[in-house]
Amino acid sequence: MLAYGCPTDATDEYIKIGESTTIESLKRFCRAIVEEFAGEYLRSPNATDVARLLHIGKDCGFLGMLGSLDCMHWKNCPTAWAGQYAGRSGSSTIIPDVVADYDMWIWHAYFGLPGTNNDINVLEASHLFANLAQGIAPPAHYVIQGKEYNMGYYLVDGI
Repeated sequence: MLAYGCPTDATDEYIKIGESTTIESLKRFCRAIVEEFAGEYLRSPNATDVARLLHIGKDCGFLGMLGSLDCMHWKNCPTAWAGQYAGRSGSSTIIPDVVADYDMWIWHAYFGLPGTNNDINVLEASHLFANLAQGIAPPAHYVIQGKEYNMGYYLVDGI
């Protein structure tokens, strides 16, 4: 196990906790965080949130924008998963797609499945776009040049 870049034996000597105890403690910590904060921070945006997101987008000159979407390539894929998450270059990578607003509220995150080696495959499998395709989307209402729209959009880079 690595802790801040230290090899396993150095971590055990420094902290005096075995690897299995460390893993169990981390699992318990994560469960506690989810129980405590899921209702506020681990959820899709509600109508009030969408109104705030649309207002932020409008202030930035993007009517109807719900947030920025980006696919990242995490090069530090766990060694045990390296073969499943090998990219075109042969190096291991996990590709999450994330939607965040200006104050860094991350309200959507999806981690690509094994074998989804490019951004398009990850986006195609993402629940965000599956929901949009099924007409399940945060309620958004705005008008541009007299035309009414009822579905927001996500600002993306060169995906």
